[in-house]
Amino acid sequence: MDHSITLKDIKKSNYSSIYHLIYQNGKLSKQEIANQLHLSLPTVTQNLVRLEKERLIEKSGQFESSVGRRATAYAICPQARISIGVEIQKKRVRILAIDLLGGTFQHTDLLLAYSNDESYFKELSDAVQTFITSLNVEQERILGIGFAVQALTSIDGQSITYGKILDSTGLDIQVLSQYLNYPCMFVHDAKGAATTELWMRSDIGDAVYLSIGMHLGGAVIINDRIEMGKEGHSGTVEHMTIDPNGPSCYCGKKGCMETYCSVNALLEEDETLDFFFQQVRSGIRSYVERWNAFLDYLAFSINNIHLVIDREFILGGHISPFLQKSDIDCLHEKVNRRTAFPSNEPFIHISSSGENGVPIGAAIPYIQAFLNAI
Repeated sequence: MDHSITLKDIKKSNYSSIYHLIYQNGKLSKQEIANQLHLSLPTVTQNLVRLEKERLIEKSGQFESSVGRRATAYAICPQARISIGVEIQKKRVRILAIDLLGGTFQHTDLLLAYSNDESYFKELSDAVQTFITSLNVEQERILGIGFAVQALTSIDGQSITYGKILDSTGLDIQVLSQYLNYPCMFVHDAKGAATTELWMRSDIGDAVYLSIGMHLGGAVIINDRIEMGKEGHSGTVEHMTIDPNGPSCYCGKKGCMETYCSVNALLEEDETLDFFFQQVRSGIRSYVERWNAFLDYLAFSINNIHLVIDREFILGGHISPFLQKSDIDCLHEKVNRRTAFPSNEPFIHISSSGENGVPIGAAIPYIQAFLNAI
């Protein structure tokens, strides 16, 4: 017998198991909980009363029954805790709130040009605080705030280690957290989007995530986790060299994947993705040719990465809502023509996280930490 396991440990285990079972199933009756966890009804009842008192679960109607009394259904309270995600871009900011299920229930956008100075950080912090106040919830229900940035961050999210796009290298989270009475951290935008993909899909174990927005970003998913690497830049395929004599990249090098496979590389000045793809789908030759050239470079890059990391690929970012099955089929064909190891099995997929993938992913770590602690 393991004498290190105390009665307190067993009670906590029962409490945790009951909450997570309800969380995973949506709704359960008291008897179903007892049956699935092999616990006595008094033990289940005691824990349900405690979880209800702490407003983590609630009674949610009754189950249908052909005989006898209908059993009460128990469900979690999704907004028992809330996390805030903030996506910082060059000219705008998106702020949203997610619940314990990862669902977005409120968001706002504001035009706010990034500037690496105190006035910007104060204005952004004030906007976040105003948003939180509008939620009309107790402060203790706010788990934390994740700030998604177009930059590499330290492993703990407390500083920016490489931020050429926003000129934010060396920035400490304290520039924002000093104005906000909540835990705060930075999240690399592509890794945030990959986190959302992991949250939403149960069929991903290992994958390479490509966030194709105005700038390109990458993330590697291994064993259901974002692989950060020794110094936090694992997955930054955007700076993989495609052509050493190619266009200049913001990193100071030439011919990076960023300069061929980002939305900035695809569009001409003043074009939008909406307009571009309207022309492509209408069969306008010059646009079809540009799109085909873009897919050529993307296939070239995917093949190189795939030879090193033989895993699924997920295409997300601003471009993902415009992608069609025919585009993915074309990519597979282009990769197979180029690779030494053609595959009959499709391995490139369109992201399912949508336009809010980045800020949701910035907020999810606080939700995960709370659930893990129960």
